[in-house]
Amino acid sequence: MKYQRKISQDLECGITLAMRVFCNKWKPCIIDAIYKGFQRPSAIHRFIPEAKPRVLDIQLSELLKLGVLERESGIGFPLYSVYNLTELGKSIVPIVTQLDEWGNSHKHKLKDVLAEAV
Repeated sequence: MKYQRKISQDLECGITLAMRVFCNKWKPCIIDAIYKGFQRPSAIHRFIPEAKPRVLDIQLSELLKLGVLERESGIGFPLYSVYNLTELGKSIVPIVTQLDEWGNSHKHKLKDVLAEAV
């Protein structure tokens, strides 16, 4: 039996679609890591040490399912995987870059407030 949401989502809204695809706690960081050349799972985990490996693995698989990433598996021993951005994933990079720039430019205003909120 397929899961059915109790509250329907407006999938005609561009913001809703974008939020579903890449607005998650670690998905923008994963996209940024792969864009910066950290393509193997272990390298992505090192790039985002605050995130639990299991959470990153789940979000990597969600990004694969959505078509934002593609995975290449190496042949031989040891086996390895490499993640790359698809064209859809590359189209998200400017947005992630703008988020990073915004965060860095407002860091001095927000760090203390966010530290107290936790």
